Amino acid sequence: MRSFFFYSFPLVLLCTACFGQRSATSLPFNPYEYTIQKKATGSNGAVVSAHSLASETGIAIMKQGGNAIDAAIATQLALAVVYPGAGNIGGGGFTVIRLANGSNITIDYREKAPATAYRDMYLDGQGNAQTELSQNGHLAAGVPGTIAGLFDCMKYARLPFKKLIQPAIDLAEKGFVIGESEANSLNHSRDVFIKYNTVTPVFVKPGDWKAGDTLIQKDLANTLKRIRDKGKAGFYEGETAKLIVEEMKRARGIISYEDLKNYEAKERQPVVFDYKTFKIITMPLPSSGGVLLPQMMHMIEEYPIKKYGFQTTQSVQLMTEIERRAYADRAKYLGDADFYKVPVKKLTSKAYAQERMKDYSTQTAGSSQTIQAGIIAESEETTHFSVYDKSGNAVSVTTTLNGWYGSKTVVGGAGFLLNNEMDDFSIKPGVPNMYGAVGADANAIAPGKRMLSSMTPTIVLKNNKPFLVAGTPGGTTITTSVFQTLVNMLEFDMSTEDAVNKPKFHHQWLPDEIYVEAEFPQEVRQQLTQMGYKVTQRGSIGRTEVIRIDPNGAIEAVADKRGNDSAAGY
Repeated sequence: MRSFFFYSFPLVLLCTACFGQRSATSLPFNPYEYTIQKKATGSNGAVVSAHSLASETGIAIMKQGGNAIDAAIATQLALAVVYPGAGNIGGGGFTVIRLANGSNITIDYREKAPATAYRDMYLDGQGNAQTELSQNGHLAAGVPGTIAGLFDCMKYARLPFKKLIQPAIDLAEKGFVIGESEANSLNHSRDVFIKYNTVTPVFVKPGDWKAGDTLIQKDLANTLKRIRDKGKAGFYEGETAKLIVEEMKRARGIISYEDLKNYEAKERQPVVFDYKTFKIITMPLPSSGGVLLPQMMHMIEEYPIKKYGFQTTQSVQLMTEIERRAYADRAKYLGDADFYKVPVKKLTSKAYAQERMKDYSTQTAGSSQTIQAGIIAESEETTHFSVYDKSGNAVSVTTTLNGWYGSKTVVGGAGFLLNNEMDDFSIKPGVPNMYGAVGADANAIAPGKRMLSSMTPTIVLKNNKPFLVAGTPGGTTITTSVFQTLVNMLEFDMSTEDAVNKPKFHHQWLPDEIYVEAEFPQEVRQQLTQMGYKVTQRGSIGRTEVIRIDPNGAIEAVADKRGNDSAAGY
């Protein structure tokens, strides 16, 4: 899920000129003047997210007596206001929870295909894929799941929902100051906002946005108030539902009242597996990470990766070939397990992992033409945040609109962006989506089906207590980024900051090339090229957010240097 215009700054103060009228707020922090903090420590709790104001919102809720789940709900709602490119109420996501009592919970609020969706809806009369329709505009939107997911999380929270949503309402209604990267992003997207909207959204401003302008979102504030006052029905029924359906009717969209009213989040059985002395908890299907992460960790477990060293040619080559094999299986076998029989048990077994690596050679590059999916007899704009509280509750959340600003379509009168998640289905076998991922029948479009996702929110236990809370945005690079972060910390004993910020690489079977960040070592690139790999430099890979909890109770939160992400703790 591609990243645009969110550059890395050190410590940033946002307090210059203002567009719009600033109002006094009841928020326990100043939304018109704040800093970005890349590392935070504490003993009571921590939040690390894509935006300073969202992280501060979560901490404020914990200070008012909320637990990590309360903080996660408030943080996600705040992100829907202050991080419109990926934070959302018009998209969906996954939440992984480890409660202090030892319970593991996963909540799936992935978007669904509308009831009138069908397998070939994005093909023209000649059978050609029309990716413009699956990626932009009204027809690209699946039924949003975020609000349903938040209300499913409430059973594990302490505070009333009205308290958790109020900071987001204040931020939308009274505004907050935007930085240079946000201003650049809004300016760059002006033309697509005009093209794909029937009502000009607040993101389109006369003249250019500048750092220090205040973004006020009155329509969004009113939508949040309806949710505050009427609960889940304040989004899926009544005035908000009416506005969504009216928006659909203005431009060929197909989400109906029935689609909205019938949407339900789903609590699923968590994926829990052992890696040496650690226990790892992650999200099951429709998260591909619930299959790929255990598969990759099991593949690497048999090799002395620690001895190979961090980003040596030997370790990178091994991890590349592991990623290649996992993503070949993703393309063939993975989809919504409610609709398609996915051989999860086989794919995630240690025996299968060993079988997949039998043709691995340390001497030459593998080939995605010859290395296919195993034989079994039977996205870049997300946003991630991690939360931990002093009682031992841990929450890992990844949520998305799919592309940056989703479908680019704002619901007229409601003020929020709709997702373009329909592109995460396999709209035609073998045709790549916007992130280059291909799929097959397992991920074909069907009414009410959830599209396959790469989101991999993850919690690692050490001695049966939370040790790491981790995740990242990044489309198909999500699972490989989480994989590398875990290997960095569990095998290479890296500091949290290094594990998050050191250069990443990525291989996803097709296209058959290794993507690397600019800081990736040149010598290793050259040696991999000599072995027969195609190595391609690209922009940032992911924006990993990690909380580390030491046995003595010290909490460390680290925000990725790749964006304006910010950590908060107390």
